This record gives sequence, C-alpha cells and structure tokens, in this order.
Amino acid sequence: MGSVKEYFTSLGSGIASLIKGMQVTGKEFVTPKITERYPEDRETRHVPQRFRAILRLIYDNDGNHKCIACGTCERVCPNGTIHLDTKMVDTLAGTKKKKLDNYMYDLGSCTFCQLCVTNCPTNAIDFSNDFEQAVFTRGKLVKKLNYLPEKEEPAPTPEQLAAAAAEREAKIAAAKAKAAAAKAAREAAEGASASASDAKAPEAPQTENKNQ
Repeated sequence: MGSVKEYFTSLGSGIASLIKGMQVTGKEFVTPKITERYPEDRETRHVPQRFRAILRLIYDNDGNHKCIACGTCERVCPNGTIHLDTKMVDTLAGTKKKKLDNYMYDLGSCTFCQLCVTNCPTNAIDFSNDFEQAVFTRGKLVKKLNYLPEKEEPAPTPEQLAAAAAEREAKIAAAKAKAAAAKAAREAAEGASASASDAKAPEAPQTENKNQ
C-alpha cells in the first residue's frame, strides 16, 4: 500500500513540475523578442564609450601624436603586449633625442587592464570602443599603432649648432671654475687647520747632557 502511495505522490510532483515549466515556457513564448540584429544594425548600434576594445595612438588634426618614446607603456604592460622601436635624432639645440620609430601592439595578448594608458606621461594613447576586430589569423592581431609616417626632426642650422656648442663650452667652463674654487677653499681650510694644530702643540722638554 505504501509503494502505491509513493508512486502517486511522485507522479503528482512530476506533473506539478511539468505544469510550472510549461508556464515559464508559455510566458517566454508570448514575451516580445529582444534578439540583437547585429550586424544588420551596425549603423545604429550604440557602444559605450568606456568599452575597451583596442589600444590606439592619438593623432591630432595635423597628424601629430604626443608619444615621446619613453617606454613606460612597454614596461608596465603585464604580458608584453607592447613593443617600441626607437631611434636617436639630432635636435635643434644640437643634442640627441629619442624618437618613436615603430609602436607595435598585440591585440591577441592584451588583457585591457589599461595600465599603459593610466601610466602614459603625455596621454598619447587610449582605448577605443571599436570592437569589430575579428580576423582569421593571429598574426593580423599584431598592429602598428603609428600608422602615419613619422615626421622628421628639422635639421639644425649651423648657427644653432654653434650656439649649442658655445653653451656647452660655457657650462663646462663654469663647472670647472666652480670645482677649482671649491678645491682652493678646501685646501685653504686644511692649511689653516694644520697651522692651528702646530701652534697649540707643546714644546718638548730640554734635557741636560751629563757627559759634558
């Protein structure tokens, strides 16, 4: 008798569960659909500005960027996503300056942590929300961010080179004069200290020669 009771009890529980599931299914069946129609709605789709999709180098309207090739973004990247190729160029002042040559970025290994962006001293990079980056080969995920030709530094004129050389010579001469003055003052102080020590030293007692 007990087994029959348990059978009908479990049967009733199964039927109740089935009815509950059918209620949920029926409700979803009549609910208006919200299926995304991507890529058909690509032109009208709104992507939040804070969405991080791909790193980019910021260019102004004249095709200039603010990257100074300091390498901070490359150093703080936790998994080597960024690699900078740099070169040394002559400036108008006649000195050497590091300049960006290639800014390579591997989207396939990027974790979008944004450490490169937050640590950039010149705000030269940021993340865009362009999420359409699907490709068929991994090699295409390695991108050169400085896609515009790098502008050459204006060559210094002979007058500028001469002025820079004169300024360097003046700085060297001033540094030598300062060092010489410091050395002379130190030697004078040491001489005065030695003279004072000699003046304070007691005279040795004279002993009588008994053999005379």
